[in-house]
Amino acid sequence: MTQRGPGTFGDLPDDLAASSAGNLPLSVVRLKQCALAAYLTTCCRIDITMRMPYLNPMIQARPADTKNKSRLCEALTGLVIDVFRLNGDLLASGDALVGDLGLTSARWQVLGAIALSPVPLPVAHLARNMGLTRQAVQRSMDEMREDGFVRLDPNPYHRRAMLVTMTERGEATYRAASERQERWADALATDLSPESIEAAGILLRELQRRLNATAVLPLVEKEGT
Repeated sequence: MTQRGPGTFGDLPDDLAASSAGNLPLSVVRLKQCALAAYLTTCCRIDITMRMPYLNPMIQARPADTKNKSRLCEALTGLVIDVFRLNGDLLASGDALVGDLGLTSARWQVLGAIALSPVPLPVAHLARNMGLTRQAVQRSMDEMREDGFVRLDPNPYHRRAMLVTMTERGEATYRAASERQERWADALATDLSPESIEAAGILLRELQRRLNATAVLPLVEKEGT
């Protein structure tokens, strides 16, 4: 009669299941016990092997997911560091490029925001468009106003929020800076493909969009709890 042993994976052959049955010599009983152990071990291995195709994806997914997540985090962190360094180099290059025109990179940025806007804007709106603080833009604007690059015009919609516009000197200086920038950009982009630059721009804009959509403070508060 076939028996199922506790914790086994299937039915046992009659001769192995009957190892303890009857009054057999001790050597025969031990031999049958060894055969039984070998049989159960084989059954376990076969059963586990048959289940592996179903278990493997779940077992292996965790290390792979962890590895990919770690690689993604390291790649993003490296990119952020590279952007910080690039920003510093761009500011230094901009200062050197337009320094003799009476501009700095910060002043040049403000003039660019004024030039690119279809209508005159107050300082707060310029700062928002540039992704800078109002205080930083206000400081640059005050300096350029003293040097005759910009002026403040009345705002018909808000008496205190004056509109910032370029003077004739400011417009001429901005044109000269733009001409230099075009020659500088041509030299910098030598041997680079437009597709790679466009792809980099798409990635940076997507990261900026996600930054603006993600609240940092709740993440910091959650970490502290």
